[in-house]
Amino acid sequence: MTFRLIPLDEAIVFPTVTATLPIDVGDEERVFLIPRREGEFGRVGVVAEVIEHGRSRRGGPVATVVGLHRGLAAAAQADESDADVLRVEVQEIRDGHPDDEHTRELAREYRAVVEEILELRGDDGRIAAFLRSVEAPGALADTSGLSPDISNEGKLRLLETVDVAQRLEIAVELQRERLAELQVRSKIRDDVESGAQKQQREYFLRKQMESIRKELGEDETDLIAEYETKIDEAGMPEAVAEQAEKELRRLERQGEQSPESSMIRSYLDWLIAVPWSKRSEERLDPVHTREVLDSDHAGLDDVKRRITEFVAVRKLREERGADDDSRANGTILTLVGPPGTGKTSIGESIARSLGREFVRISLGGLHDEAEIRGHRRTYIGALPGRIVRALRDAKTMNPVILFDEVDKVGADWRGDPSAALLEVLDPAQNHSFRDHYLDVEVDLSEVAFIATANLVDTIPAPLLDRMEIIAFDGYTTEEKLAIAKGYLLPRQLQRNGLRPEEVEVGDDVLRAVISEYTREAGVRQLEREIGKLLRGAATKVAAGKATGTIVLDIEALRDALGRQRFFQESVERTAIPGVSTGLAVTGTGGDVLFIEATAMEGDKGLVLTGQLGDVMKESARIALSYARSHSEELGVEPSRFQREFHLHVPAGAIPKDGPSAGTAMTTALVSLLSGRPVKHTVGMTGEVTLQGRVLPIGGLKQKVLAAHAAGLTEVILPERNRGDLDEVPEEVREQMTFHPVMSIDEVLGLALEPAESGADVAAVS
Repeated sequence: MTFRLIPLDEAIVFPTVTATLPIDVGDEERVFLIPRREGEFGRVGVVAEVIEHGRSRRGGPVATVVGLHRGLAAAAQADESDADVLRVEVQEIRDGHPDDEHTRELAREYRAVVEEILELRGDDGRIAAFLRSVEAPGALADTSGLSPDISNEGKLRLLETVDVAQRLEIAVELQRERLAELQVRSKIRDDVESGAQKQQREYFLRKQMESIRKELGEDETDLIAEYETKIDEAGMPEAVAEQAEKELRRLERQGEQSPESSMIRSYLDWLIAVPWSKRSEERLDPVHTREVLDSDHAGLDDVKRRITEFVAVRKLREERGADDDSRANGTILTLVGPPGTGKTSIGESIARSLGREFVRISLGGLHDEAEIRGHRRTYIGALPGRIVRALRDAKTMNPVILFDEVDKVGADWRGDPSAALLEVLDPAQNHSFRDHYLDVEVDLSEVAFIATANLVDTIPAPLLDRMEIIAFDGYTTEEKLAIAKGYLLPRQLQRNGLRPEEVEVGDDVLRAVISEYTREAGVRQLEREIGKLLRGAATKVAAGKATGTIVLDIEALRDALGRQRFFQESVERTAIPGVSTGLAVTGTGGDVLFIEATAMEGDKGLVLTGQLGDVMKESARIALSYARSHSEELGVEPSRFQREFHLHVPAGAIPKDGPSAGTAMTTALVSLLSGRPVKHTVGMTGEVTLQGRVLPIGGLKQKVLAAHAAGLTEVILPERNRGDLDEVPEEVREQMTFHPVMSIDEVLGLALEPAESGADVAAVS
């Protein structure tokens, strides 16, 4: 049928719905109402019956219509008698009455959702009664069009859905959205009301508490005022001050009796404890620095020179206005050497020379990352990390912080502390270090970080990349003597309650302590032995048995320290073929290793003992392979290899590893096979290849010092380590002879005693 087309720009009329609209319908009894969006008509509208029309109070046309059923419109055309009137051919659509289970279930769900909405809105029962009167599924879905809370887009979807089941699905979806929104609003309203009641109750309780405190002479406002004063005086950066104020307001709202108040107060105490605005007045004077280092330490010229250069560079950068980016070029001095060589005390001297505070942080055995970054405040017993605690202890933002034993940092399920240390030590990052407990940025760029380690090999690679290594290779005998006379002896006299005039200790006694009772790279054990020696004298003075100056001679030394502990045994050890003297580096400095070889009847093979690591085992196999493949050149009968060889490095309880024992192992085997003993004055170091080339090694200075302390006078070393001899103290170089070599043939020629005519080699044949 053809109807007059009435476009609707705002309203949407559904079937069975009566509406009064500001439209001109003329004399029409029925019209076709169709929604118009953005100037375009849809295809689905409603055939409506006009039940009344007239004029509004303003004189405009109005009409009251009732929707009958949906219709599908074709193209609109102008009326022949009136060009302003549009008519359209409409295919009328009437809802069916589906009675399947799915439609019935949708209708039940729709009714349940709408009833819950009505309950939340406080319906008086009329809408619920109307809803129960609607039985047709299609008409039931169309009741959603009456809801003012559903958008026009949603109503348009309902109108354009002809299928009854699909229309019910859309209606259920729209009503569920309404229900969810109403539930959220209801919860917010309840929470607000509950919160208001709680705040009102807390307000009255606080007022009562204030009255009680006033009666007791206490006042909570004094606590808040005290914190406000401390925060103002702390000189915090703006962001930190805002955080402190925020927490203070929380404390004020919570009240002192709140369970959270103690946590908030602890947090505020830590924020205030950080010396945000305090800095030591730094003294950057290279001459003064060298004077302080010389007064505190004997020897260590290379170390002192590098530290003096470090101070000089800092002075120039400060005087010449280096920009902030230049801090990324800063270096972390890392003092590497055996225990007792003065690494920690050098750090203290650096701080004293700069006029800064000194804090030491021990990292040995550290596994928990929270020790560096701090714990989250949500944990019970949470604390800031060691960095923030160090700043608190130093009471300045520019102390010297020494990370002791950085090579012993571990990692497990609690995190990787070395990764946290990266942010602390990297000059490009540490200006914005964030502690987990404080949760604010802490500027560490003014802190002078120094690290110490016994070995470089175990320092994590990312950390090592940001460090400059300064080697502490140990002291010579003369340096130890100077340290003992100038530092250790006066200190031990004071610690044992003795005056300098009461005790006399000669150089010969100190030398005996150094050579016969200690064998270390540093002087820690030496100081202990001197203290033990002086305690005997202190006992005599305290007992009143001393009649004058007590002279501590060799006899007194033996009485106090017992029998001699270390001997020059290299002569007797290498007098037998098959024993060589190797040089090695351990965590306690350089050391001398006697490598012993023997042969026995049995299966061809090689037995290794002495807790050797994989690298030393490989060196031993290479040594045997070289000797076997060059038997003719070495003057050894091939038949002598038809037996089992045993290579042993004494002190079997101590693990040993490293690549520098190759020359010593090869020399021991060739000595055994040729019957030529090794010279007792010779020590050697170097790695050997299968072709007999001698490769360079590390730690030459420590090895040479160990050889010198053991009484050796000659050292065989790789040619490519010749330049490292410059690091050896001049007094040691003058007393020893060095033989840089390229091949193992040169080593054997220098190390083995000359072959005697008709030499008896029955021991190995």
